[in-house]
Amino acid sequence: MISNFGKKATASHILIGPKTMNQEDARAKLLEIKEAVDNDPEKFAEMAMEWSSCPSKKKGGDLGSFNAGMMVKNFDRVCFEEEVGVVHGPVSTQFGEHLIFLRERTGEN
Repeated sequence: MISNFGKKATASHILIGPKTMNQEDARAKLLEIKEAVDNDPEKFAEMAMEWSSCPSKKKGGDLGSFNAGMMVKNFDRVCFEEEVGVVHGPVSTQFGEHLIFLRERTGEN
């Protein structure tokens, strides 16, 4: 998206992939996790280490910083259009179901 050009986001995520559980169960589990975490970065990292099926789980789900357009569409939209400091989701992508903790965004007007 052109309006997001030059912006950078820093985010963590918890991914429950289709090999782990079906979409309905994954979404239900992520909603449980979201409620338990309550936007707490440390709790989010602990849950990521326990539940995420992404290799980033070793770093508490930390994906580091990335530019707009680097992530798949639904993921990217959350990172560049939703509120910072909040856990978002569940968000569906071709990789499975995610919770996204948007930690920082730069390049805002």
